[in-house]
Amino acid sequence: MTMRRIIDPATSAGIYSILGALVVPRPIAWVSTRSADGVENLAPHSFFQIVSTSPPIVMISTVGEKDTARNARETGDLVVCGAPVDLIEQINLSGVEFPADRNEFAELGLTSEPSERVAPPRVAQSPYALECRVVDIIEMGNGVLIFGEVVLVAIDEDMMEGTRVRAQGLDLISRLGGNAWGEIGTQHDVPRVTWEQYQKTTRP
Repeated sequence: MTMRRIIDPATSAGIYSILGALVVPRPIAWVSTRSADGVENLAPHSFFQIVSTSPPIVMISTVGEKDTARNARETGDLVVCGAPVDLIEQINLSGVEFPADRNEFAELGLTSEPSERVAPPRVAQSPYALECRVVDIIEMGNGVLIFGEVVLVAIDEDMMEGTRVRAQGLDLISRLGGNAWGEIGTQHDVPRVTWEQYQKTTRP
């Protein structure tokens, strides 16, 4: 049997990096917000997930009260943009803790485009954007969980095949452990199995 290392989160100083290396790959929410003073902010968040589809709600979590959380709390709006591979440098640099009065779009040479239903802009170079209104913010441990209801989806037309999204076409990156990033890579099409179908199959 394989030997296992036992790690107690209560006594391990490296739990952040350990969890970050184990819970992978993590999709990146490239989040645009606007401060109460009208300053546009853009930051990547790899603690990102779907919470509900009816209504459509997504969740991002920040470690501590950063610009994204503060702006979302003060204004009630945010936009989640896709993080494509060809913008990896700008995505990484948008994680720099710029002073709150600096506009990351301008700093990083990115083009903003107006959103239709919320105040923060979309990243024009991103293949998709989820315009969201904040429905709840919860503090848990050192995390600030922001729940946003998706009120509009804007996706590049050439990323669609009928009503389906071409995942490979999005060419999104993900976060792995340490300084490592990942790409979508190989896809495996494995149909879901119903209980009735399962009973007729040979067990693995």
